[in-house]
Amino acid sequence: MAAYISFQPSDFFSTKLYTGTGGASGTTQTITGVGFQSDLSWIKGREGFDNVLQDSVRGATYQINSNNPDAQTNRTDELTAWTSDGFALGIDTFEGVVNNSGNTYASWNWKAGTTSGLTGGTITPTGYSLNTTPGQSIIAYTGTGTAATLPHGLGVAPEMIIVKRLNSSDNWNLGHNSLNSGTDPWDYTMKLNNTSLKTNDATIWNDTAPTTTVFSIGTSTEVNYSAATYIAYCFAPIKGYSKFGDYTGNGNVDGTFVYTGFRPAMIIVKSSTEARNWRLWDNKRSTYNLTDEILYPDLSNAEATGDSEIDMLSNGFKLKKTSDNTSGETYIYMAFAEAPFVNSNGVPCNAR
Repeated sequence: MAAYISFQPSDFFSTKLYTGTGGASGTTQTITGVGFQSDLSWIKGREGFDNVLQDSVRGATYQINSNNPDAQTNRTDELTAWTSDGFALGIDTFEGVVNNSGNTYASWNWKAGTTSGLTGGTITPTGYSLNTTPGQSIIAYTGTGTAATLPHGLGVAPEMIIVKRLNSSDNWNLGHNSLNSGTDPWDYTMKLNNTSLKTNDATIWNDTAPTTTVFSIGTSTEVNYSAATYIAYCFAPIKGYSKFGDYTGNGNVDGTFVYTGFRPAMIIVKSSTEARNWRLWDNKRSTYNLTDEILYPDLSNAEATGDSEIDMLSNGFKLKKTSDNTSGETYIYMAFAEAPFVNSNGVPCNAR
């Protein structure tokens, strides 16, 4: 008998919008309504500012920015802690990236939680948080300079892995099971912090696909320099909760339909064959179709409207502008669910 998704997607992924109160004469604030204690929070100012990623493995005050290759920084007056239902923000007088008075922000939050019992690999993680139910883990490690493997703890092979060196300015690397349209996809990498297309580089993932227990890294300084520190975000697909795939554009304004098996809460898209920006949509900034409020993971730019448009549907999404649907061009995507697709009896149609 098939097993069905036994949790609500909002138990493990949540988008929360808020308005800043900080700045030189402002105040701290605690954001509530996330729905859980987050282990990874990604915050982006809608009027501008860097994309800020902070996780429970490195510690709340340590941030990295997906729109640049810079080393991590310790910002003690920005995101300072996670609570059972959100996160605490400091006065943010330095940059205003997470709590500038009057500015609006989007935050995307993921829950992991297990911090013991992880084994395997030729490198032992220096810290981690994982959860097999939603298929997501956060792995901190120190490089060795020689090809190696690391445990991810998910029990199934992850289909997307993002790695960032923490102690130096190095590109973000993203591995994806649909790069090169799924043909030897782990021979390739993409850079989250810029517009570059896929690159065939054996020194990143060692030309080796993740297994049910470990993922591989090569000898590049971007993922495995001796004594350097790194963070990896690993995601395995869970039917009704997350999907990682690709699609080919058809050049039509009523364009390609992408089946996910759920109504998306967040979608990120990037052309793997042309130099284009990463694009991010969610269901909280745009509450009805067409969804056209765009933020850019590789840019500090303000939110844009009209540049790209999609329909978020009960079982996937449909591209509505040729900017993300150029004829013959290949795009990879990652999507997290608002609600699983169900049949007329209210039963989820996507067996795990």
